[in-house]
Amino acid sequence: MVSAVIFDFDGTIIDTEWSQFATVQEEFRRHGHEYDLDSFRSGVGRADGPHWLDVLLELTGPRSDIEEIRARRLQAHHDLIAGTEIRPGVLELIDRLERTGHRRAVASSSPSSWVERHLGDRDLLHRFEVIATRDHVERAKPWPDVFLAAADRLQIDPSRCLVIEDSHNGVLAAKAAGMICVAVPNPVTVASDLSAADLILDSLADLPYEQFGLHRRPETRH
Repeated sequence: MVSAVIFDFDGTIIDTEWSQFATVQEEFRRHGHEYDLDSFRSGVGRADGPHWLDVLLELTGPRSDIEEIRARRLQAHHDLIAGTEIRPGVLELIDRLERTGHRRAVASSSPSSWVERHLGDRDLLHRFEVIATRDHVERAKPWPDVFLAAADRLQIDPSRCLVIEDSHNGVLAAKAAGMICVAVPNPVTVASDLSAADLILDSLADLPYEQFGLHRRPETRH
């Protein structure tokens, strides 16, 4: 049934989302304000929502140190991610897909530079045949474009793609692309509405391989 597995990146392969929230919240507190987790959660998985820096500037007014704030926050985010483990079940699934000959891709609303840097740091970049990001499409999630771009580059029909996602917006995008979707929330997205997914798991380590035909080689037709 499934010929390819398409992974989201942020919050799915590595939990970058909690570190992003924590570092943005730190900047808000540095300037005497609070950053709301619910507001952050609503924007997870998409690239077209209000940027946190714009929200901060609405509260503080125009500033001359915008680039300093941006650079400090980004460095703090990179530092936190450096100590973050790959999420449970991810490596085991990639290993299995390589053994069974299933195609592998990443589809993300983040820019390519971000995704490729952190996959490369963990020696994972070469294990995916396709990296599709918001740089490659006009509309990021919750629109389906990035998933459809990944399927097109894999030359696999979208209906034969299984998506691994963690966010509400990501699930909506995967289903709009006509793909099967398994949602595996993280500490930020666990309270999100993931009901549109075909299956919701606490951990990717619990993925039922047989249910999706991942226990054997896929059929050769695309």
